[in-house]
Amino acid sequence: MSGSRRSRVRLGLIFLLFLISAIAFLDRTNISIAGVEMRQDYGIDQVRLGWVFSAFLIGYGLFQVPAGWLAARYGPRIVLTGALVWWGVFTAATALIPPQGSAALLLLALTRFALGMGESVVYPSGNQFVSRWIPAQERGKANGWIFAGVGAGSGITPPLITAIILWGGWRASFYVCAVIGIVAALVWFVAARDRPQDHAAVNDAERAHIEAGLPPAVSGPQAPIPWRAILSSRNVWGLFISYTAFGYVIWIFFSWFFIYLAEARHLDVKSSAIFSMLPFLCMTFGCLIGGVVNDRVSARYGPYWGRSGLGVVSFILTGIFLIAGSMVDNAPLAVVILAGGAGAIYLSQSSFWSVTADISGEHSGVVSGFMNMGCQIGGAVTSTLTPIIAAQFGWTAAFLAGAAVVLAGVLAWAVVDPGRLLERPEPTLNAPVPA
Repeated sequence: MSGSRRSRVRLGLIFLLFLISAIAFLDRTNISIAGVEMRQDYGIDQVRLGWVFSAFLIGYGLFQVPAGWLAARYGPRIVLTGALVWWGVFTAATALIPPQGSAALLLLALTRFALGMGESVVYPSGNQFVSRWIPAQERGKANGWIFAGVGAGSGITPPLITAIILWGGWRASFYVCAVIGIVAALVWFVAARDRPQDHAAVNDAERAHIEAGLPPAVSGPQAPIPWRAILSSRNVWGLFISYTAFGYVIWIFFSWFFIYLAEARHLDVKSSAIFSMLPFLCMTFGCLIGGVVNDRVSARYGPYWGRSGLGVVSFILTGIFLIAGSMVDNAPLAVVILAGGAGAIYLSQSSFWSVTADISGEHSGVVSGFMNMGCQIGGAVTSTLTPIIAAQFGWTAAFLAGAAVVLAGVLAWAVVDPGRLLERPEPTLNAPVPA
């Protein structure tokens, strides 16, 4: 007999998605720490190592939409389990490529491309899970926790990977990351189910709470993916453009911030390592705070102000921080202000993924995958463009360019309406017909 108190299975699974998100960023950023020793072993320069970095983003970006389709078709449980095993295998494979031979660089790039393919599944699957498990009034906090894993994983990578390399060499760091991924796959497969109705630990009270916060189901069998509705949706394109701007800014921090501290701010290696963690800590707190604000403002003033309004404010603050931080002379103060920009833009992270779940229901995996493809495009552009701008005009100009891109994101967020669904549910036969 079910108890009167709600079970809290959904919260435990969201925390597990937070850990998986952290593992994903551990696996994608470990190579930036191991890259110094890898370059020596493989005899490659920074440009060629950059090609290996880019191979991951290409694989990750190209497979966002297929990843969303897989999550919608087969469910987040089995798809995310398979993805964790996949990227565990290819993380280990990175360390198995022999340095001898002319094909070593190509094999490294192909391996990272395959890793990107596997990791492309994580957030579309997570969003498909949110659309089925999390009532609308809790989605901000849920997505805030999931994407807090980005900052947590990126922040823990430098000290963890450095410690493993000092203990067993750079190859050991990839083997350890692979084992972590495989263990996470087993835990997720055992703990998760595709729907609350399928989970034995979900009691009637929790199930009723979840179902009350989900939009009405579309009647009949699941329809094919509504590509015309997706590609003609002002919401979808607003999210795509604003997430492209988001990707442009965050990959400045993921790809170039350490180098910026060394070259432009003239910090030593130890200081750079310490200060470079600050943006990722701010990202983590930004995600969590943004999730809470998202839900509270949505409950009081409606989803447009809670989701889109928060996105607009987040992007405006980001632009201000980027402009101010790049112009401050004092290096520690500049790092703190720029890190504030990283935290500010992550205030909007839960809004992006909450809106895709709000407007697209069963197609949220595909829609969020399409949106996330924009983020990777922004990341690929900044990975190439930022060092060019810095070399030609200085690092201040590089951050000012990021602020200009953020302005486009502000305008794009302003047109996104979470209440405008991709597909309206059909009225039931017993529903009253308006006069």
